[in-house]
Amino acid sequence: MRMVMRIPSHRASRGVSFLNLVHKLVYLPAVLLSSIGASASITVLASSSSSEAAAASVRMSQSEPPLPPPMAKKVEHKMEMFGDVRVDNYYWLRDDSRSNPDVLSYLQQENAYTQFLMSGTKKFEDELYAAIRGRIKEDDISAPERQGPYYYYQRTLKGKEYVQHCRRLIPNFEAEAPLSVYDTMPTGPDAPSEHVILDENIKAQHHDYYSIGAFKVSPNNKLVAYTEDTKGNEIYTIHVIDAETGAPVGLPLVDATSYLAWAGDEALVYITMDATLRPDKAWLHKLGTEQSSDSCLYHEKDDMFSLDLQASESKKFLFVGSESKITRFNFYLDIAKLEDGLVVLTPRVNGIDTFVSHRGNHFFIMRRSDKCFNSEVIACPLENTSETTVLLPHRESVKIQDIQLFSDHLVVYEREEGLPKVTIYHLPDVGQPLKSLHSGQAVNFLDPTYSVGRSESEFSSRILRFSYSSMKTPPSVYDYDMKTGISVLKKIETVLGGFEASNYVTERKWASAPDGTQIPISIVYRKDLIKLDGSDPLLLYGYGSYEVCIDPSFKASRLSLLDHGFIYAIAHIRGGGEMGRQWYENGKLLKKKNTFTDFIACAEYLMEKKYCSKARLCIDGRSAGGLLVGAVLNMRPDLFKAAVAGVPFVDVLTTMLDPTIPLTTSEWEEWGDPRKEEFYFYMKSYSPVDNVKAQNYPNILVTAGLNDPRVMYSEPAKFVAKLRDMKTDKNIIMFKCEFGAGHTSKSGRFEKLQEDAFIYTFIMKALDMVPAQGSGLN
Repeated sequence: MRMVMRIPSHRASRGVSFLNLVHKLVYLPAVLLSSIGASASITVLASSSSSEAAAASVRMSQSEPPLPPPMAKKVEHKMEMFGDVRVDNYYWLRDDSRSNPDVLSYLQQENAYTQFLMSGTKKFEDELYAAIRGRIKEDDISAPERQGPYYYYQRTLKGKEYVQHCRRLIPNFEAEAPLSVYDTMPTGPDAPSEHVILDENIKAQHHDYYSIGAFKVSPNNKLVAYTEDTKGNEIYTIHVIDAETGAPVGLPLVDATSYLAWAGDEALVYITMDATLRPDKAWLHKLGTEQSSDSCLYHEKDDMFSLDLQASESKKFLFVGSESKITRFNFYLDIAKLEDGLVVLTPRVNGIDTFVSHRGNHFFIMRRSDKCFNSEVIACPLENTSETTVLLPHRESVKIQDIQLFSDHLVVYEREEGLPKVTIYHLPDVGQPLKSLHSGQAVNFLDPTYSVGRSESEFSSRILRFSYSSMKTPPSVYDYDMKTGISVLKKIETVLGGFEASNYVTERKWASAPDGTQIPISIVYRKDLIKLDGSDPLLLYGYGSYEVCIDPSFKASRLSLLDHGFIYAIAHIRGGGEMGRQWYENGKLLKKKNTFTDFIACAEYLMEKKYCSKARLCIDGRSAGGLLVGAVLNMRPDLFKAAVAGVPFVDVLTTMLDPTIPLTTSEWEEWGDPRKEEFYFYMKSYSPVDNVKAQNYPNILVTAGLNDPRVMYSEPAKFVAKLRDMKTDKNIIMFKCEFGAGHTSKSGRFEKLQEDAFIYTFIMKALDMVPAQGSGLN
């Protein structure tokens, strides 16, 4: 029951979660503890210059020499292409089996060094974590969702890392009774009792990592199918259980993705991957049979394409999509006619991108092409899919991002001037002709910058459910009556600790890129603490790849930065999708450097307008955003005081030359194919590992996950090793590799808060903002 936008950027990519950074304490070996001394501590001193990041020094509380940073051994590895020879002295750090003793030893040394460097601020970090955790309501439930005769929801328990999946019967349920925005789930003593379908806390007991990717209730509400990942490598096992007893139904299905859907009450459709973790096969599984007897519905043999799966809002069809970064085509499976198998709905045409759904006797299609680059919405009869009608034409200033269908309405999620919009159109009765749609009803939002997402809604109702958030508005769930325009808040995340949204200000500013393009920046700060004279600390976040939109949203742990006087900003740079399809196109392939220069322009704008100075500016990015951080560190290291690169995609050229690495082949349309000379030299010119040079760098924290299938741990490891060898300053570089997680870091909700506390402590340490006694935290 996830609240996500179904947009092209959800394709497999080097980036899903953006701010949950890796942190796990690895205890120092006894020999190191004895040499360091139990009471040793360190402090990073502030720069004495307001214009440059000065060398950080280490002050020890005892006379023992500081622990030296790990220095990876050099083993020359030459790579030659187009007459160009590259030498990678740290290529040996790549171990696909993740079992090489030398590699694991080096990673453990890095973790030990990181823990040593942070030991002097451990009290501050612990207090910061306690303050962050103190803001959340640990025992809570999500906004209940109606499905058939039940309310379904998730419950969190005090002190527990994971959720329970629960349901309650709807009293006096009538299948034909209309839904209302005022409907609420009764919880009193006379209400139907709560039933726990699945407790993730029990399932996670024997695993360092635990994540459920999909949780699907059968149409008759008797069974549940869910996908489970216990390593962080995004290889899932599918379980089917009885919704009442929890008893397993049949044997698990192994080596699957998280794409899963019911095909009626007695069958499942799921997707598996090839050796490079590319989703390539769609399967039909009938309950009570062995996985070996499942029928393959489709095998995508083109390694540039990957499969996905979704159900229509009407629940009458399943759609299997096959997509590259620029092309997508779709099949449909009629749930009432499983024996017919998959049928082509939208054919494969290079450069044409289609997303599909269903209502009545029509399929609805969101279609993008070079001509209609911001997409159009068309419809076609079920019996003649080549006969199309344009419902919403392409507009150069408005990007259609997603569509959601109801029995009487079409909801269109759009973007205009970088901001999300929701527009509702009334549809004619089923059986009546479909014509061009006009005079849509817009849902209004108050904040200057915000985030909106679609949520699970009842297809046959007139109630649209959506999620809303801004950088000062906690995540909220609304039910909106599409006939009356009445909106009712169903749930808002409780923030404890005296939080008042009115204490914070959100702004939207525009920076000029070197080519004159205006780059939007979202900003939040606490108005009673900020001076706007250049002395305020600022954390600037960026991503800028895969057409992903980094819309401003709320994060409770971020209050610990804002309440310490930080300004937080997001640079909505090219390569993302915030300003439309062309925004993305102008930040990829041979225009990728626009992403980096946009970010630098945003940093310079924030300094020019006195939001911060070089000595107070920190930057942050994850995955492809980590590539951004690595690139701008090489280009303009003088601009920043500290940088955080989470699971960073930094060895771009070497990775994209190796088709055996997951995601490589499917991403040649994103970054370029370096087997072609033009792309080879362009990618080499910005690839962070290839551009580390003898120069001063700011304080840097780099993270990785040993089981990460999207960005192999060896990429950040090589980046750190090369930086250590070549940089000319005395600033700190820390590398933290989480041995029990993958791309999205640790899986427990409190573990993620600990990661935030660790990251924030590093940033404040670099800015000399850690109190001497580590007390008085907010």
